[in-house]
Amino acid sequence: MRPERDSSGAPYDANDAYGEDGAFEAAVDHLEDPLTDPLPGQHPSPWFRSGGGSGTVEPERRTPAEPQEQEWYDPEGYDRDWNGHQPPREKQQDPHPPRQEQQDPQQPQHAAEPTYEQLYGAYAPEQPAPVPDDETMGLRTADTRRIAEPGPAQPNPAEGRAARRKAAKKGGTRATAPRPGAAPLSRVEARRAERARRPSPGAVISRGLGEVFITVGVLMLLFVTYQLWWTNIRAQQQADGAAHDLQESWAKGKGKPGSFEPGQGFALLHIPRLDVVVPVAEGIDKQKVLDRGMVGHYNEGATKTAMPEARKGNFAVAGHRNTHGEPFRYINRLEPGDPIVVETQDTYFVYKMASILPQTAPSNTSVIGPVPPGSGFTKPGRYITLTTCTPEFTSKYRMIVWGKMVEERPRDKGKPSALVN
Repeated sequence: MRPERDSSGAPYDANDAYGEDGAFEAAVDHLEDPLTDPLPGQHPSPWFRSGGGSGTVEPERRTPAEPQEQEWYDPEGYDRDWNGHQPPREKQQDPHPPRQEQQDPQQPQHAAEPTYEQLYGAYAPEQPAPVPDDETMGLRTADTRRIAEPGPAQPNPAEGRAARRKAAKKGGTRATAPRPGAAPLSRVEARRAERARRPSPGAVISRGLGEVFITVGVLMLLFVTYQLWWTNIRAQQQADGAAHDLQESWAKGKGKPGSFEPGQGFALLHIPRLDVVVPVAEGIDKQKVLDRGMVGHYNEGATKTAMPEARKGNFAVAGHRNTHGEPFRYINRLEPGDPIVVETQDTYFVYKMASILPQTAPSNTSVIGPVPPGSGFTKPGRYITLTTCTPEFTSKYRMIVWGKMVEERPRDKGKPSALVN
């Protein structure tokens, strides 16, 4: 059959095919297809329902007053399928119900969807409370307040003007203000921290004693440096100057033998083995003679001794062993037979070392007598005696060296062999 004709074979018009009411529904409901036929009493589309007459179907028309026959979503069934068979609980009434909007009576009314609390709030499984452990509680209850560190005082706006002024007068001894975020120290804790930073009386005393000891040590070091180094330099300069002046006076003919003033130089002492050339002055004054790097001649009172040109006698001299030029420092190294030469304006007097007394008391003046005991000399003669302090760097004892004259040589004949060799 051609599509433009109906079942009876008559042609139909597009505008009059389904012009009558119920013609399209009747045509659809009367389709006979074993795959699409509904069960008895049902329709394949949920949007159609059977009408009053047999074989007629009308679309569902809902009015605001008509109740809904069946709800398509069942909350209790959903909860039962997922959480098991549980007895239904009474739904709590919301104290703040949602505001009902006024609906137009001409618009179809739909059922409100259930809220999340209605679906899951009443049946949400309870979570067990966390069990606190000791370590976590210890971290939570730890005192995180910051102890003030020593340092310059920082102004604290929370303090009054009097407190800031008092801290400024003390020179900034207040506790340092805590860092932002740290719990501020209490007044008692701040006082304890300030007292802990203050030095105790014992610390102050020990600090003062330490400063005194350091000062004394520095002064002693400077004194030792002066004694061992600077005095030698200064005394050698003075001795060299005195020897130069003495030789010039001899060259001019001013230094005639005779009596000399205290501190006046009149001879030169040569010790070739020790490479010593030192002027000899009258007297043993410490400041005028010995400390100036010269050798002094005993010429006063009981210690007065003969001059080198005397026919008989003991020419005795003294000199420093340490400091102030130390001309006699190494006389302990002399051996018997070593020459000792005394040079005057007209004559060279040559002596040979005879013996040594390593140690004797300072009060023993017999060692410079005309015939010194212990020297090995038995009768008067022409002798020389060298005296100095011992041990080194002390003046507790005296060391004595004796010699005997072996040659007297005029200066116009030249130097003796002891000074040439």
